[in-house]
Order: sequence, then C-alpha cells, then structure tokens
Amino acid sequence: MDNESTVSEFILLGLPIRAEDQTVYSALFLAMYLTTVLGNLLIILLIRLDSHLHTPMYFFLSHLAFTDISFSSVTAPKMLVNMLTHSQSISYAGCISQEYFFTVFAGIDSFLLTSMAYDRYVAICHPLQYITIMNQNLCVLLVVVSWALSSANCLVHTLLLVCLSHFRNNTIPHYFCDLSTLLKLSSSDTIINELVILVLGNVVISLPFICILVSYGRIGVTIMKAPSIQGICKALSTCGSHLCVVSLYFGSIIGLYCVPSSNNITENNAIVSVMYTMVTPMLNPFIYSLRNRDIKRALKNVLSRK
Repeated sequence: MDNESTVSEFILLGLPIRAEDQTVYSALFLAMYLTTVLGNLLIILLIRLDSHLHTPMYFFLSHLAFTDISFSSVTAPKMLVNMLTHSQSISYAGCISQEYFFTVFAGIDSFLLTSMAYDRYVAICHPLQYITIMNQNLCVLLVVVSWALSSANCLVHTLLLVCLSHFRNNTIPHYFCDLSTLLKLSSSDTIINELVILVLGNVVISLPFICILVSYGRIGVTIMKAPSIQGICKALSTCGSHLCVVSLYFGSIIGLYCVPSSNNITENNAIVSVMYTMVTPMLNPFIYSLRNRDIKRALKNVLSRK
C-alpha cells in the first residue's frame, strides 16, 4: 500500500492471544456464542409459548433477547472464522457492514434497557395505572422508536465513514471493525465524524443511561416512603435481573470509552469489548432465568407438556 490510499480490505489483528492458544480460545468463544444463541432463543420461545409471560416486561425481554443474538452474531462468527483459519482479512464492504450492524444493535440494546427501566418504574411507582399506561400500543411504539433512532444514528455514522476514502494503513488492532478505530486509520479530516460521535453518542448511550438512573432513583424514593422488608424484597426481585444486565452492559461501555486509557490501550479495548459483545449477551438468559420465578415456572410448564 501507498502511505495514503484507498483500500479493498482490512486486516483484523484480533485479540492478543498467542498462536499456540488460538485453538483453545476459539473453542471457548464458540461455546460462549452457542450459549448466547441457544439461551436467548429459549427465552424468546418461553415468552411466546407461555400466556402468563405476555406482559410488557417480557415483551421487551423477548426483543432484548433477539437483539443480543444479533449483536453477538455481528462480530463472533467472523472472529471465530479468522481464529480457526488463521486468516485476518475482511473486505471493505464487509467491514462497513459489520460496523453498521454493530452500531444498530448496540443502540437498540441501550434503548430497550431504558424501556424496561421505565416499565419497572411504572409498575412500582404507579401500580394502579400500570395496565393503562403500559398498554400494547405504547410497548410497540417504544420498540419501533428504539429501532428507528438506532438505525438513523448508525446510518449517519456509516455515511460519514464511507466518505473517508483514504487510509494510512489497513491494519485494525481489534477483532472487529470498530468505528473509532477506523477513524484513527483515516488520513482524511475526521473532525465532523468525531463531533457527530460526541453528539449522537450522548443521545444513544448517555441519555438512556441517565433515564435508567432517574427511573431507579424514583423507585428507590417510592420504596423509602413506606419501607418494609417485604416491599424491599419485592422490588429487588422485580428489578434485580434488569439491574444486573444494566450494570454489565453500561459498565463495560463506561470502562471502555470513559475511563482514562493506559499504555496498553489497544489490547485493553479488545479485551473489554469481549465483555459487552459476547459475555453480557451470554449471561442475560442466565440472569433472567435464575432470578426470575416466572421464567422458571414457564420452563417447567413447557417441559411437563413435552
């Protein structure tokens, strides 16, 4: 390649794993990916088959499970193929597509977690109006808006990205095509891209996170107005699973993008990215099934029918 030129493909350096350990780690990541897909598919199946789970909370959970499958499927298969075949290349079109869908499903995850927090807020703070407020039309609207906002957000990023035609090199120190990493490789002026990331990043990540904090803050105030062991236990059982998922998802993102970087920034970014692209989607079914009596009862009902 010239010092500055267009590229037809990129080289993904992948995770900082020694060559002799590639087989072991690829087997581990394959098991994690299959667990993610099968576990989240099980959640979707249980919610569809059990009429007791046809509520707003589980409506959002089924969409979150589908999004988690899609989110992991954007990066995991390509990473596994590269590790098993010892090939590191990805076409330019494939890289742009991966960045697009990665941004889409990351945004949808964020908005769905916010919708679920609002659902818990209404259930605990306004229980008598819950059925009226969280009606089917509002639930569908929240999911549609999540898809629309996330799609619009990543479309803007992708259109600005494809305008950057010149790159210093084609080596990406990551296991997938990360937007910020691609911008660092470009020799074009990226000031507009970075400004858009700052503005839209606050809309897609920061604003939903603030809304979740406000929702749980109001829930905490409501519980403290009439404190009782039974009320606290009920709130924890109702919100505990969602809080675990929110902590894992936003904690990983904050750790990746907000904590001051060390000298090993590239390796740290790749390792932390595994947390929210593979580990969090894999743990979600376990969190919601182990801490949720409704899901466990639905599973028993389905198994007893069989």
